[in-house]
Amino acid sequence: MAKIIVKNAKVINEGGIMETDLLLEEDIITRMAKDITDGNADVIDVNGDYVLPGIIDDQVHFREPGLTHKGTIGTESKAAIAGGITTFMEQPNTNPQTTTIEKLEEKFAMGARDSYANYSFLFGGTNDNLEELKKLDKNACSGVKLFLGSSTGNMLVDNEEVLEKIFSNTEMVISTHCEDEGTIRANMEKYQKQYGDDIPISLHPIIRSEEACYLSSSKAIALAKKTGARLHVFHLSTGIETDLFTNAIPLEEKKITSEVCIHHLWFSDEDYADKGTFIKWNPAVKTKMDREKLWEALLDDRIDVVATDHAPHTLEEKNNPYTKAPSGGPLVQHALQAMLQKEKEGKISLEKIVEKMCHNPAKLFDIDRRGFVREGYFADLVQVNRNTKNQVEKSNILYKCGWSPFEGTMFDSKIVRTFINGHLAYENGKFSAERKAKRLTFNR
Repeated sequence: MAKIIVKNAKVINEGGIMETDLLLEEDIITRMAKDITDGNADVIDVNGDYVLPGIIDDQVHFREPGLTHKGTIGTESKAAIAGGITTFMEQPNTNPQTTTIEKLEEKFAMGARDSYANYSFLFGGTNDNLEELKKLDKNACSGVKLFLGSSTGNMLVDNEEVLEKIFSNTEMVISTHCEDEGTIRANMEKYQKQYGDDIPISLHPIIRSEEACYLSSSKAIALAKKTGARLHVFHLSTGIETDLFTNAIPLEEKKITSEVCIHHLWFSDEDYADKGTFIKWNPAVKTKMDREKLWEALLDDRIDVVATDHAPHTLEEKNNPYTKAPSGGPLVQHALQAMLQKEKEGKISLEKIVEKMCHNPAKLFDIDRRGFVREGYFADLVQVNRNTKNQVEKSNILYKCGWSPFEGTMFDSKIVRTFINGHLAYENGKFSAERKAKRLTFNR
Protein backbone atom coordinates (compact mmCIF):
# COMPACT_ATOMS: atom_id res chain seq x y z
CA MET A 1 0.00 0.00 0.00
CA ALA A 2 1.37 3.39 -1.02
CA LYS A 3 1.81 5.68 1.96
CA ILE A 4 2.85 9.33 2.21
CA ILE A 5 3.34 11.43 5.33
CA VAL A 6 2.83 15.15 4.70
CA LYS A 7 4.80 16.75 7.54
CA ASN A 8 4.69 20.18 9.17
CA ALA A 9 1.60 21.45 7.42
CA LYS A 10 -0.59 24.39 8.37
CA VAL A 11 -3.92 22.96 7.29
CA ILE A 12 -6.66 25.48 6.43
CA ASN A 13 -9.93 23.66 7.01
CA GLU A 14 -13.41 24.16 8.47
CA GLY A 15 -12.87 27.71 9.66
CA GLY A 16 -9.47 27.25 11.27
CA ILE A 17 -5.77 26.68 10.71
CA MET A 18 -4.16 23.64 12.36
CA GLU A 19 -0.51 22.62 12.50
CA THR A 20 -0.45 18.89 11.81
CA ASP A 21 0.97 15.99 9.85
CA LEU A 22 -1.19 13.99 7.44
CA LEU A 23 -0.94 10.29 6.68
CA LEU A 24 -2.11 9.38 3.19
CA GLU A 25 -2.69 5.69 2.47
CA GLU A 26 -3.53 4.93 -1.14
CA ASP A 27 -6.21 7.54 -1.97
CA ILE A 28 -7.43 8.40 1.56
CA ILE A 29 -6.35 10.62 4.45
CA THR A 30 -6.14 8.06 7.26
CA ARG A 31 -4.66 10.14 10.08
CA MET A 32 -4.21 13.75 11.13
CA ALA A 33 -1.89 14.30 14.09
CA LYS A 34 1.39 15.88 15.06
CA ASP A 35 4.61 13.92 14.68
CA ILE A 36 3.26 10.99 12.64
CA THR A 37 5.91 8.35 11.94
CA ASP A 38 5.72 5.29 9.70
CA GLY A 39 8.81 3.51 8.41
CA ASN A 40 6.91 2.30 5.33
CA ALA A 41 5.81 5.78 4.23
CA ASP A 42 7.44 8.34 1.97
CA VAL A 43 7.85 11.66 3.77
CA ILE A 44 7.12 15.04 2.17
CA ASP A 45 8.04 17.93 4.47
CA VAL A 46 6.09 21.07 3.52
CA ASN A 47 8.08 23.15 6.05
CA GLY A 48 5.20 25.11 7.49
CA ASP A 49 3.50 25.91 4.20
CA TYR A 50 -0.28 26.09 4.07
CA VAL A 51 -2.13 22.98 2.93
CA LEU A 52 -5.69 23.35 1.62
CA PRO A 53 -8.31 20.88 0.48
CA GLY A 54 -8.16 20.61 -3.30
CA ILE A 55 -10.15 23.34 -5.03
CA ILE A 56 -13.46 22.22 -6.56
CA ASP A 57 -14.38 24.25 -9.65
CA ASP A 58 -18.07 23.80 -10.40
CA GLN A 59 -17.97 25.50 -13.81
CA VAL A 60 -15.42 24.92 -16.56
CA HIS A 61 -15.53 24.58 -20.34
CA PHE A 62 -12.70 22.26 -21.40
CA ARG A 63 -13.96 22.21 -25.02
CA GLU A 64 -13.90 18.48 -25.68
CA PRO A 65 -15.39 17.04 -27.84
CA GLY A 66 -15.52 19.10 -30.99
CA LEU A 67 -13.75 22.32 -29.97
CA THR A 68 -10.34 20.87 -29.19
CA HIS A 69 -8.41 23.59 -31.04
CA LYS A 70 -9.29 25.72 -27.97
CA GLY A 71 -8.53 23.15 -25.26
CA THR A 72 -8.96 19.52 -24.24
CA ILE A 73 -9.81 17.68 -21.06
CA GLY A 74 -6.14 16.71 -20.88
CA THR A 75 -4.57 20.13 -21.44
CA GLU A 76 -6.99 22.12 -19.31
CA SER A 77 -7.11 19.67 -16.39
CA LYS A 78 -3.30 19.73 -16.37
CA ALA A 79 -3.41 23.53 -16.07
CA ALA A 80 -6.04 23.14 -13.36
CA ILE A 81 -3.92 20.96 -11.07
CA ALA A 82 -1.00 23.36 -11.54
CA GLY A 83 -3.41 25.93 -10.10
CA GLY A 84 -4.52 23.76 -7.18
CA ILE A 85 -7.86 22.71 -8.69
CA THR A 86 -8.25 18.98 -8.02
CA THR A 87 -11.88 18.58 -9.12
CA PHE A 88 -13.87 20.13 -11.96
CA MET A 89 -17.39 20.03 -13.33
CA GLU A 90 -17.45 20.54 -17.09
CA GLN A 91 -20.27 22.15 -19.04
CA PRO A 92 -22.42 20.65 -21.82
CA ASN A 93 -21.98 23.23 -24.64
CA THR A 94 -19.45 21.17 -26.59
CA ASN A 95 -19.87 19.71 -30.08
CA PRO A 96 -21.87 17.51 -29.97
CA GLN A 97 -23.63 18.92 -26.94
CA THR A 98 -23.99 16.80 -23.80
CA THR A 99 -27.76 16.50 -24.04
CA THR A 100 -28.24 12.72 -24.13
CA ILE A 101 -27.19 10.04 -21.69
CA GLU A 102 -25.11 8.45 -24.45
CA LYS A 103 -23.11 11.67 -25.00
CA LEU A 104 -22.72 12.10 -21.23
CA GLU A 105 -21.19 8.64 -20.90
CA GLU A 106 -18.89 9.33 -23.86
CA LYS A 107 -17.61 12.34 -21.95
CA PHE A 108 -17.02 10.25 -18.84
CA ALA A 109 -14.94 7.89 -20.96
CA MET A 110 -12.85 10.87 -22.12
CA GLY A 111 -12.39 11.96 -18.51
CA ALA A 112 -11.29 8.48 -17.46
CA ARG A 113 -8.76 8.40 -20.29
CA ASP A 114 -7.36 11.93 -20.23
CA SER A 115 -8.09 13.89 -17.06
CA TYR A 116 -5.42 14.87 -14.55
CA ALA A 117 -8.07 16.09 -12.08
CA ASN A 118 -11.19 14.46 -10.64
CA TYR A 119 -14.13 15.08 -12.93
CA SER A 120 -17.83 15.19 -13.50
CA PHE A 121 -19.99 16.69 -16.21
CA LEU A 122 -23.24 18.60 -16.32
CA PHE A 123 -26.12 17.35 -18.45
CA GLY A 124 -27.53 20.04 -20.75
CA GLY A 125 -31.22 20.80 -20.78
CA THR A 126 -32.76 21.94 -24.07
CA ASN A 127 -36.17 22.84 -25.45
CA ASP A 128 -36.67 19.24 -26.57
CA ASN A 129 -34.82 16.71 -24.38
CA LEU A 130 -37.06 16.57 -21.31
CA GLU A 131 -37.75 12.84 -21.69
CA GLU A 132 -34.02 12.10 -21.81
CA LEU A 133 -33.43 14.23 -18.73
CA LYS A 134 -36.12 12.31 -16.84
CA LYS A 135 -34.15 9.07 -17.41
CA LEU A 136 -31.03 10.53 -15.79
CA ASP A 137 -30.19 9.01 -12.40
CA LYS A 138 -29.75 11.69 -9.71
CA ASN A 139 -26.26 10.36 -8.90
CA ALA A 140 -25.14 10.04 -12.53
CA CYS A 141 -23.38 13.40 -12.76
CA SER A 142 -22.96 16.72 -11.00
CA GLY A 143 -26.22 18.23 -12.22
CA VAL A 144 -28.26 19.84 -14.98
CA LYS A 145 -27.20 23.01 -16.84
CA LEU A 146 -29.65 25.41 -18.43
CA PHE A 147 -28.70 28.38 -20.60
CA LEU A 148 -31.40 31.00 -20.08
CA GLY A 149 -29.39 33.35 -22.28
CA SER A 150 -27.48 32.39 -25.42
CA SER A 151 -23.71 32.03 -25.18
CA THR A 152 -20.93 29.98 -26.78
CA GLY A 153 -22.40 26.87 -28.46
CA ASN A 154 -25.94 28.22 -28.30
CA MET A 155 -28.08 26.01 -26.04
CA LEU A 156 -30.71 28.61 -25.23
CA VAL A 157 -33.78 27.24 -23.44
CA ASP A 158 -36.55 29.73 -24.10
CA ASN A 159 -39.69 27.61 -24.04
CA GLU A 160 -41.32 28.58 -20.74
CA GLU A 161 -43.51 25.49 -20.58
CA VAL A 162 -40.47 23.25 -21.03
CA LEU A 163 -38.53 25.21 -18.42
CA GLU A 164 -41.20 24.65 -15.81
CA LYS A 165 -41.31 20.94 -16.64
CA ILE A 166 -37.52 20.66 -16.27
CA PHE A 167 -37.67 22.46 -12.91
CA SER A 168 -40.45 20.10 -11.85
CA ASN A 169 -38.89 16.86 -13.04
CA THR A 170 -35.40 16.56 -11.58
CA GLU A 171 -34.01 16.14 -8.08
CA MET A 172 -30.58 17.26 -9.26
CA VAL A 173 -29.09 20.71 -8.84
CA ILE A 174 -30.16 22.90 -11.78
CA SER A 175 -27.38 25.35 -12.62
CA THR A 176 -28.34 28.29 -14.78
CA HIS A 177 -26.72 30.88 -17.01
CA CYS A 178 -29.08 33.83 -16.48
CA GLU A 179 -29.29 36.63 -19.03
CA ASP A 180 -32.51 37.79 -20.66
CA GLU A 181 -32.29 37.08 -24.37
CA GLY A 182 -34.83 39.67 -25.51
CA THR A 183 -33.01 42.48 -23.70
CA ILE A 184 -29.64 41.46 -25.15
CA ARG A 185 -30.96 41.17 -28.71
CA ALA A 186 -32.60 44.61 -28.55
CA ASN A 187 -29.39 46.18 -27.22
CA MET A 188 -27.25 44.39 -29.80
CA GLU A 189 -29.50 45.52 -32.67
CA LYS A 190 -29.28 49.13 -31.47
CA TYR A 191 -25.48 49.19 -31.39
CA GLN A 192 -24.99 47.19 -34.58
CA LYS A 193 -27.02 49.81 -36.42
CA GLN A 194 -24.64 52.41 -35.05
CA TYR A 195 -21.27 50.61 -35.32
CA GLY A 196 -21.69 47.53 -37.51
CA ASP A 197 -19.50 44.64 -36.32
CA ASP A 198 -16.90 46.90 -34.75
CA ILE A 199 -18.86 47.81 -31.61
CA PRO A 200 -16.56 49.26 -28.90
CA ILE A 201 -15.82 46.57 -26.30
CA SER A 202 -16.72 49.11 -23.58
CA LEU A 203 -20.36 48.62 -24.63
CA HIS A 204 -20.32 44.89 -23.81
CA PRO A 205 -21.70 45.42 -20.26
CA ILE A 206 -24.30 47.79 -21.71
CA ILE A 207 -25.44 45.23 -24.30
CA ARG A 208 -25.37 42.32 -21.82
CA SER A 209 -26.73 44.63 -19.19
CA GLU A 210 -27.56 44.65 -15.51
CA GLU A 211 -31.23 44.57 -16.52
CA ALA A 212 -30.71 41.46 -18.67
CA CYS A 213 -29.05 39.64 -15.79
CA TYR A 214 -31.57 40.66 -13.15
CA LEU A 215 -34.63 39.85 -15.27
CA SER A 216 -33.37 36.34 -15.95
CA SER A 217 -32.06 35.56 -12.45
CA SER A 218 -35.25 36.75 -10.76
CA LYS A 219 -37.34 34.72 -13.20
CA ALA A 220 -35.32 31.55 -12.52
CA ILE A 221 -35.62 32.08 -8.78
CA ALA A 222 -39.38 32.60 -9.01
CA LEU A 223 -39.68 29.36 -10.98
CA ALA A 224 -37.55 27.48 -8.43
CA LYS A 225 -39.72 28.73 -5.61
CA LYS A 226 -42.87 27.75 -7.50
CA THR A 227 -41.68 24.22 -8.31
CA GLY A 228 -39.46 23.52 -5.28
CA ALA A 229 -36.48 22.86 -7.57
CA ARG A 230 -32.90 22.98 -6.34
CA LEU A 231 -31.43 26.00 -8.18
CA HIS A 232 -27.83 27.21 -8.39
CA VAL A 233 -27.32 30.47 -10.30
CA PHE A 234 -23.95 30.60 -12.01
CA HIS A 235 -21.62 33.61 -12.37
CA LEU A 236 -23.44 36.54 -10.80
CA SER A 237 -22.11 39.77 -12.29
CA THR A 238 -24.26 42.57 -10.86
CA GLY A 239 -24.81 44.07 -7.45
CA ILE A 240 -28.58 44.12 -7.83
CA GLU A 241 -28.72 40.33 -8.31
CA THR A 242 -27.09 39.70 -4.93
CA ASP A 243 -30.25 40.92 -3.19
CA LEU A 244 -32.12 37.95 -4.64
CA PHE A 245 -30.22 35.57 -2.33
CA THR A 246 -30.24 34.99 1.42
CA ASN A 247 -27.73 34.40 4.19
CA ALA A 248 -30.45 33.83 6.80
CA ILE A 249 -30.09 30.04 6.68
CA PRO A 250 -27.05 27.74 6.42
CA LEU A 251 -25.99 26.43 3.03
CA GLU A 252 -27.20 22.91 3.84
CA GLU A 253 -30.75 24.25 4.11
CA LYS A 254 -30.73 26.49 1.04
CA LYS A 255 -32.66 25.44 -2.05
CA ILE A 256 -31.49 28.47 -4.04
CA THR A 257 -27.76 29.22 -4.14
CA SER A 258 -25.34 31.30 -6.18
CA GLU A 259 -21.81 31.54 -7.50
CA VAL A 260 -19.41 34.32 -8.46
CA CYS A 261 -16.43 33.92 -10.78
CA ILE A 262 -12.86 35.10 -10.45
CA HIS A 263 -13.09 37.60 -13.30
CA HIS A 264 -16.10 39.38 -11.82
CA LEU A 265 -14.22 39.74 -8.53
CA TRP A 266 -10.99 40.94 -10.16
CA PHE A 267 -11.81 43.10 -13.20
CA SER A 268 -14.23 45.99 -13.81
CA ASP A 269 -15.43 47.91 -16.84
CA GLU A 270 -12.42 50.21 -16.42
CA ASP A 271 -10.23 47.32 -17.62
CA TYR A 272 -11.80 47.06 -21.08
CA ALA A 273 -9.58 49.91 -22.31
CA ASP A 274 -6.47 47.85 -21.61
CA LYS A 275 -7.69 44.25 -21.93
CA GLY A 276 -10.24 44.58 -24.72
CA THR A 277 -11.92 41.35 -25.83
CA PHE A 278 -9.57 39.33 -23.59
CA ILE A 279 -11.97 40.12 -20.74
CA LYS A 280 -15.10 39.66 -22.86
CA TRP A 281 -17.23 37.19 -20.89
CA ASN A 282 -20.91 36.36 -20.72
CA PRO A 283 -22.21 37.71 -18.39
CA ALA A 284 -20.09 40.81 -18.89
CA VAL A 285 -17.62 42.27 -16.43
CA LYS A 286 -19.48 45.32 -15.12
CA THR A 287 -18.77 48.33 -12.89
CA LYS A 288 -16.51 48.78 -9.86
CA MET A 289 -19.67 49.20 -7.78
CA ASP A 290 -20.99 45.86 -9.05
CA ARG A 291 -17.66 44.27 -8.16
CA GLU A 292 -17.81 45.68 -4.63
CA LYS A 293 -21.38 44.45 -4.16
CA LEU A 294 -20.32 40.97 -5.32
CA TRP A 295 -17.51 40.97 -2.74
CA GLU A 296 -19.94 42.07 -0.03
CA ALA A 297 -22.36 39.27 -0.88
CA LEU A 298 -19.55 36.71 -1.03
CA LEU A 299 -18.28 37.70 2.39
CA ASP A 300 -21.71 37.81 4.05
CA ASP A 301 -22.69 34.43 2.53
CA ARG A 302 -25.43 35.46 0.12
CA ILE A 303 -23.01 34.13 -2.53
CA ASP A 304 -21.96 30.58 -1.76
CA VAL A 305 -19.26 29.54 -4.26
CA VAL A 306 -16.29 30.97 -6.15
CA ALA A 307 -15.58 29.34 -9.54
CA THR A 308 -13.78 30.14 -12.79
CA ASP A 309 -16.09 29.64 -15.80
CA HIS A 310 -12.80 28.69 -17.51
CA ALA A 311 -13.57 29.03 -21.23
CA PRO A 312 -10.56 29.17 -23.55
CA HIS A 313 -10.57 30.56 -27.09
CA THR A 314 -7.62 31.02 -29.41
CA LEU A 315 -5.82 34.35 -29.71
CA GLU A 316 -6.96 34.54 -33.33
CA GLU A 317 -10.60 34.15 -32.26
CA LYS A 318 -10.34 36.72 -29.47
CA ASN A 319 -8.69 39.26 -31.77
CA ASN A 320 -11.80 39.50 -33.97
CA PRO A 321 -14.08 42.56 -33.98
CA TYR A 322 -16.63 42.71 -31.17
CA THR A 323 -19.49 40.78 -32.77
CA LYS A 324 -17.21 37.95 -33.90
CA ALA A 325 -14.91 37.72 -30.85
CA PRO A 326 -16.22 34.90 -28.66
CA SER A 327 -16.86 35.40 -24.95
CA GLY A 328 -14.81 33.53 -22.39
CA GLY A 329 -11.26 33.20 -21.14
CA PRO A 330 -8.91 30.71 -19.43
CA LEU A 331 -8.63 30.92 -15.64
CA VAL A 332 -8.07 27.55 -13.90
CA GLN A 333 -4.29 27.87 -13.58
CA HIS A 334 -4.47 31.22 -11.77
CA ALA A 335 -7.79 31.27 -9.90
CA LEU A 336 -6.45 30.24 -6.49
CA GLN A 337 -3.47 32.57 -6.81
CA ALA A 338 -5.85 35.44 -7.62
CA MET A 339 -7.90 34.76 -4.49
CA LEU A 340 -4.74 34.43 -2.37
CA GLN A 341 -3.65 37.82 -3.72
CA LYS A 342 -6.94 39.28 -2.51
CA GLU A 343 -6.23 37.76 0.92
CA LYS A 344 -2.86 39.55 0.95
CA GLU A 345 -4.74 42.77 0.18
CA GLY A 346 -7.00 42.15 3.20
CA LYS A 347 -10.10 41.51 1.11
CA ILE A 348 -10.83 37.95 2.28
CA SER A 349 -9.44 35.44 4.79
CA LEU A 350 -7.71 32.18 3.95
CA GLU A 351 -10.46 30.32 5.79
CA LYS A 352 -13.15 32.04 3.71
CA ILE A 353 -11.34 31.17 0.47
CA VAL A 354 -11.37 27.50 1.47
CA GLU A 355 -15.03 27.69 2.46
CA LYS A 356 -16.08 29.17 -0.90
CA MET A 357 -13.78 27.16 -3.20
CA CYS A 358 -13.62 23.79 -1.40
CA HIS A 359 -16.20 23.17 1.31
CA ASN A 360 -19.25 24.79 -0.26
CA PRO A 361 -19.02 23.23 -3.74
CA ALA A 362 -18.70 19.82 -2.06
CA LYS A 363 -21.77 20.47 0.09
CA LEU A 364 -23.82 22.08 -2.65
CA PHE A 365 -23.38 19.21 -5.12
CA ASP A 366 -23.37 16.45 -2.43
CA ILE A 367 -19.91 15.26 -3.51
CA ASP A 368 -18.72 12.12 -1.77
CA ARG A 369 -15.75 12.69 0.61
CA ARG A 370 -14.11 15.68 -1.03
CA GLY A 371 -13.71 19.38 -0.27
CA PHE A 372 -12.43 18.92 3.29
CA VAL A 373 -9.25 17.74 5.00
CA ARG A 374 -10.69 14.95 7.12
CA GLU A 375 -9.74 11.42 8.09
CA GLY A 376 -11.54 9.02 5.75
CA TYR A 377 -11.77 11.59 2.95
CA PHE A 378 -10.01 11.44 -0.40
CA ALA A 379 -6.53 12.95 -0.21
CA ASP A 380 -6.99 15.91 -2.58
CA LEU A 381 -4.57 18.50 -1.20
CA VAL A 382 -2.79 21.67 -2.30
CA GLN A 383 0.43 23.05 -0.80
CA VAL A 384 0.77 26.82 -1.11
CA ASN A 385 3.82 28.94 -0.35
CA ARG A 386 2.66 32.44 0.55
CA ASN A 387 6.04 34.15 0.14
CA THR A 388 7.14 33.33 -3.40
CA LYS A 389 6.53 35.90 -6.10
CA ASN A 390 5.82 34.71 -9.61
CA GLN A 391 4.63 36.54 -12.68
CA VAL A 392 2.19 35.24 -15.28
CA GLU A 393 4.04 35.13 -18.61
CA LYS A 394 3.59 33.40 -21.95
CA SER A 395 6.39 30.98 -21.03
CA ASN A 396 4.61 29.61 -17.95
CA ILE A 397 1.01 29.51 -19.20
CA LEU A 398 -0.24 25.93 -19.56
CA TYR A 399 -3.56 26.48 -21.35
CA LYS A 400 -3.69 25.13 -24.87
CA CYS A 401 -4.81 28.56 -26.09
CA GLY A 402 -1.51 30.00 -24.80
CA TRP A 403 -2.76 33.22 -23.20
CA SER A 404 -4.23 34.49 -19.94
CA PRO A 405 -6.14 37.63 -18.90
CA PHE A 406 -3.64 37.74 -16.01
CA GLU A 407 -0.57 38.07 -18.26
CA GLY A 408 1.84 40.49 -16.61
CA THR A 409 0.29 40.07 -13.15
CA MET A 410 2.68 39.41 -10.28
CA PHE A 411 1.27 37.04 -7.67
CA ASP A 412 2.75 36.74 -4.17
CA SER A 413 2.02 33.04 -3.79
CA LYS A 414 3.01 29.79 -5.47
CA ILE A 415 1.24 26.47 -5.88
CA VAL A 416 4.00 24.09 -4.78
CA ARG A 417 2.34 20.66 -4.83
CA THR A 418 -1.02 19.17 -5.73
CA PHE A 419 -2.14 15.74 -4.54
CA ILE A 420 -4.93 13.93 -6.39
CA ASN A 421 -6.39 10.98 -4.45
CA GLY A 422 -3.19 10.64 -2.41
CA HIS A 423 -0.98 10.77 -5.49
CA LEU A 424 1.59 13.55 -5.95
CA ALA A 425 0.33 14.76 -9.31
CA TYR A 426 2.15 18.11 -9.51
CA GLU A 427 5.31 19.42 -7.86
CA ASN A 428 7.17 22.66 -8.60
CA GLY A 429 6.20 22.83 -12.26
CA LYS A 430 6.49 19.11 -12.97
CA PHE A 431 3.68 16.63 -13.50
CA SER A 432 3.52 12.95 -12.69
CA ALA A 433 3.22 10.69 -15.72
CA GLU A 434 0.60 8.67 -13.83
CA ARG A 435 -2.98 9.91 -13.76
CA LYS A 436 -4.94 8.97 -10.66
CA ALA A 437 -8.03 11.10 -11.18
CA LYS A 438 -11.46 9.64 -10.40
CA ARG A 439 -15.01 10.18 -11.58
CA LEU A 440 -16.94 11.98 -8.84
CA THR A 441 -19.52 10.10 -6.83
CA PHE A 442 -22.37 11.73 -4.94
CA ASN A 443 -24.43 11.22 -1.79
CA ARG A 444 -27.95 12.19 -2.84
